[in-house]
Formats: sequence, C-alpha cells, structure tokens
Amino acid sequence: MYRHLVNMTDSTGIIQFADKSRPLKESGYTVDDNARALVVAMGMEAEERERLINIYARFLEEAQDSKGVWQNLKVDGKFLPVINSEDSIGRGILAASFAVDCGIPETEKMARKMLKKALPRALQFNSPRALAYTLLGVVNLISCCRNLYLLPKAKNMAQRLIRLYEMNRGQNWLWFEDRLTYCNALLPHSLFSFYRVSGDSSALKVARDTLNFLIDSLFQKGYLNIVGNRGWWQKESLIPPYDQQPVDAASVVLACLEAFIVTGEMEYIFKAQTAYDWYWGKNINGVPLYNEDTQGCHDALVPDGVNLNQGAEAVISFLMAHQVLKDVIEKKRQRLIPAV
Repeated sequence: MYRHLVNMTDSTGIIQFADKSRPLKESGYTVDDNARALVVAMGMEAEERERLINIYARFLEEAQDSKGVWQNLKVDGKFLPVINSEDSIGRGILAASFAVDCGIPETEKMARKMLKKALPRALQFNSPRALAYTLLGVVNLISCCRNLYLLPKAKNMAQRLIRLYEMNRGQNWLWFEDRLTYCNALLPHSLFSFYRVSGDSSALKVARDTLNFLIDSLFQKGYLNIVGNRGWWQKESLIPPYDQQPVDAASVVLACLEAFIVTGEMEYIFKAQTAYDWYWGKNINGVPLYNEDTQGCHDALVPDGVNLNQGAEAVISFLMAHQVLKDVIEKKRQRLIPAV
C-alpha cells in the first residue's frame, strides 16, 4: 500500500513529480506535499512510520521562516517563493496540529514551535481554503490538546466562512464563492469539524447545506464526477468534466466522513465510499487511478483515460482517503462512533 510513497521519498522529503512511477528529483519538494505526507505517515502502522514522520516534519521545519511563513518550493537545495500561498501555510498548520500528538517527542516539539510561529498570521486569513485548513488545524488542537483558549479564534474563522456563504449563495447556488475550483469539500468539512467542538448550529446548517449542494451536483450519475480544472465550475455554467484530480476525490471522502461522524447519518458514509471508489474505476472514464503494480496513483483523469504520471499529491491523496475511510468504518463496527 505504501510502496510508492516510500519510493517518492528521500532524505529531504517527498519529491513533487514523477515520470510515470519514477521520481523526478529535479522537480523539487513542496510544503503542500510534505504536509499532507506527514499526516499520512502518522496514520501508518508500518515500520517505516517513524522514519517518514521525521523526514516530513524536518522538511516543514526547514521550510518555515522566522515569521511563520512556509516557503513552499525547494529545488536544488534552495527554497523559492514562486508558489508560496496562504493555502500552504494552512496545510502546514493542519499537519503540525496532528504532529503535536504523534507520540514522537522530537517531532511533537518541532510541531509546537512551528505552530507558535505560524498561527498568529494564519488566524487572520481570508482566503476560503486557507481559512478552512487553519480552522481544521485549530479544531484538532482543541480536540487533542484541550486548547480551549483557541475556541473563540475558531469561532471567528467559522463566522468568516459563513459570511462568505451568505454573500455568495443564491436560490440554486449554495456555495461560498461564485465558482467551484479545487478541494471544494474542504470548506464544509471545516465547518462540520468546528461544530463538533462548539455545537454551533449555524455552522452545522451551512456545512450541511453546502456539502449537500456539492453531493447533489457531483453524484448525479451515481458515481463521483469531480469539477474539472479546465476552467473550473463557474456559477450558472456547466461543470467541466476534465481534468479530474485525486486530491479533489479525497476532499469529498474526508468531508463526507466528517459529516457522518457529526450527524450519524448513514447517507454520508455511503457517499464517502462512492467517492473512494472513484480511485478504483467508478468514474467518468471507467478506469482506475490507483495502480496496483506500483502502489501509486495516477495524477488525473483526462479525456483519453488517465495521466500516466504518478506524483506525490496523487498517491498521498489516495492514501489519506483510504486511511480515514478504513478508520471510520472500523470504529463504527466497534461502536466507537455513537449514533445521533
């Protein structure tokens, strides 16, 4: 299951791109990929777990400057600012929020230091996805570390997302923006997560309305049909079918699972399973993206099949969806998730 993840990782971190399944070291390394890979590594039970956690955490520590900003791209031993973004900082915060409770003292210490530097800036973000990543990280800190002083900060971020929704919603458009782009399900996911620690009914309503709007739009044919990145989905236009990317499928899986945990409604776990099946061939092209021979994942669904390359983002997204779905189903089987 983890062979390609390990294959894509060297002593610096996880390499960004691949030529088919061969890592392209010259493509460099990103905070985006290493932050997500850190979360996946913490969900592993294999003997490689601690080694990979340390590699990805060290990369994040090295990439962060004194002001808490993560320099997103490293090529030829140098960090370059060309693809820095608030989203990258949010992903770093989310990964660090998991790492503070990973059971490895050195990594936990690194994570606390990174959060101390990054959180003050990130709490002021207005970009929807950066807000959502940061909110998920803050909720995680409230849940795992009982950092209740962060609850007002979380509420402020949730209210900013709700205001975006109120500004952009329409009769047949229940969304936070005037278009849908990448990782769309992340936005309702963060509000479901916030409800879990706050009991805020307005956050739950917006989370439910927006996720249901997304589900109704993307599952019309009985399988997940992701918003394509060739133009994205503009309000009052058709959803572009290509290219469909694995990271977007993972965001739907994770959001539906969070909705199930919060509400206990079985329909959400059924939709999470259907979204996960996208990787295995239940999609617009009828072809699998997960490659059982390499244990990698193809980068996208394209009009003539799949993109044959198997980069970091794709395999990490698949593994994250796989881990969380398996975990939720197992806990449900053991009745550790109560019915609501």
